[in-house]
Amino acid sequence: MKKRQGDAETGGRGDAGLPQVSRREMVKLTAGAMVVPALPQAKSRTAVNRPKFFTAAELALVDELGELIIPADAHSPGARAAKCAEYIDARLAESPDAEAKQQWREGLARINQLSAEMHTQPFLKSSPEQRIALLTRIAENEGDPKMPEEKFFVELKSRVAHAYYTSKIGLRQELEYKGNSYLREFAGTDVSKG
Repeated sequence: MKKRQGDAETGGRGDAGLPQVSRREMVKLTAGAMVVPALPQAKSRTAVNRPKFFTAAELALVDELGELIIPADAHSPGARAAKCAEYIDARLAESPDAEAKQQWREGLARINQLSAEMHTQPFLKSSPEQRIALLTRIAENEGDPKMPEEKFFVELKSRVAHAYYTSKIGLRQELEYKGNSYLREFAGTDVSKG
């Protein structure tokens, strides 16, 4: 059996099949383990700042639009807390559909263009009332959208709603879903008899 460096410190003893670790290696491992709990927090903060498909400005715009569509209220948090914009960003990043990606880029650019026409400034620099006015305008023909911005609103609202109601916040807090439950007996109508 080949001796490893550090075996002299442990005397070469150890359980068969288990790696032998010197005291120095053990101290390094212990020190490293103390740092590990802080790593996931740092990683999650940087993940929020690095969009996968959108630019940072586009992600901020989708985040604000989502919060206007599903705002936080006394019952549950809104689209921002459910991270709907990040979900949409991730889904678009992994999508092979170039047309859908182009629709999002053009739709977000159109939102800023309309905001400049209506309020002489980009959407995120406009007031809350101006943002609502723009959203109301592009949502007017939701049932039969004709203009590109109206078609984009239908897509935006659909994606935000899907992201929200499949999130933990949307399911557990908004819809108050408690999970599946066991039924002791069949509660429906037996159609096989009759």
